[in-house]
Amino acid sequence: MVPVLVAVFLLVASLTAAPGLVGTATGATQSSGTAARLVVGGAGGPNDGLLGTIDTPLAANDGAGTVNDTGSVDGVGMDETVASLGSREAAAVDVAGQFLEDGTLLKPVVVDTTVADGRSQLRTYTVGSGDTLTGIARRMGVSMMTIWWANKLSAKDQLHIGQQLVIPPVNGLVVIVGATDTLASVAAAHSLDPQDIVSTNQLTDTTLVIGQVLILPGASGAAIPTPVPTPKPTPKPVAPTRVATVSRPTTRTPSGGTGSTVRPPSNFGGGRFGWPVTGGYVSQNFSYGHPALDIAAPYGSPVHAAAAGVVTFAGWRNNGGGYQVWISHGSGLYTTYNHMSSVAVSAGTSVGRGATIGRVGATGAATGPHCHFEVWIGPIWAGGVRVNPLTYL
Repeated sequence: MVPVLVAVFLLVASLTAAPGLVGTATGATQSSGTAARLVVGGAGGPNDGLLGTIDTPLAANDGAGTVNDTGSVDGVGMDETVASLGSREAAAVDVAGQFLEDGTLLKPVVVDTTVADGRSQLRTYTVGSGDTLTGIARRMGVSMMTIWWANKLSAKDQLHIGQQLVIPPVNGLVVIVGATDTLASVAAAHSLDPQDIVSTNQLTDTTLVIGQVLILPGASGAAIPTPVPTPKPTPKPVAPTRVATVSRPTTRTPSGGTGSTVRPPSNFGGGRFGWPVTGGYVSQNFSYGHPALDIAAPYGSPVHAAAAGVVTFAGWRNNGGGYQVWISHGSGLYTTYNHMSSVAVSAGTSVGRGATIGRVGATGAATGPHCHFEVWIGPIWAGGVRVNPLTYL
């Protein structure tokens, strides 16, 4: 009985799976209509056995109104123009420039718009206590005026502790390219060789760009302006007072800061020099690049003559020392006192050791109030040499 039952089961199953015996369609939709949407075995649907296009109702419009027309859509069967689906070619996609022949994807490349200039060569220096322009310049290996021009300073006492200074790598100017500037015009304006500008700034293109920073080696800017001393008000004349007794005439003898014009002494009297500024401190020592002694003190502190002698110069000079006093002590020995805010003596005045000759300031090439004290053997700026003041103090 078992073989008979198995044979009957297989016969019934084969008859049920035959396409001609399928009479019902299965599926579930929510739209209107009675036509089958999904047919088991692919038969019984509206497109059964059809090729090309079929007519289907168009979907309702989301907007106002109703669409009543019908349209044609591509049939879901085979295309009559080709033998099979495998022989149909896919639509061509233009990917030129994105892939290599081996399929490597090429990412977009960002264009480098960086302009080569001298900005990266600029250094910074933080001003500390007792710093001077000359001291900073010597430490950084450039001239004092190079720092003056690069930072657009207008006064020697403009520096303050903590200030950031721009330091160029070489002596010269730092400029920013303007709208009408060209390499040739910039070079001509400062009497430079254009190739020197290119090499110093490591330029890769001789076409300048607005805002580009250029270092001009060897170029010069404006000189330090000479300050105009403020004239002292003229005192009003006072009427003389009559007295009953006749006073004897007095005579004035030369003393510390006053006296008549005398000849410089021929011989130095000897002895140690007195400190020019009482209560000051040494902010910069004597060295090869700084042949003097800087003595810092509050602005307006009195400056004293280190030894007795005769004033040979008193006033302003464009040598970086601002207001200064020179004293001859005899035997070819001289002293100078620089950067003073005011001068209390005049040329030809005989002074004694410790006499007040002026006040501490920051005129000339100075970044803070101090006295730049020099000792010369031989004529000042006329063949003499500067020696270490500490050997005389």
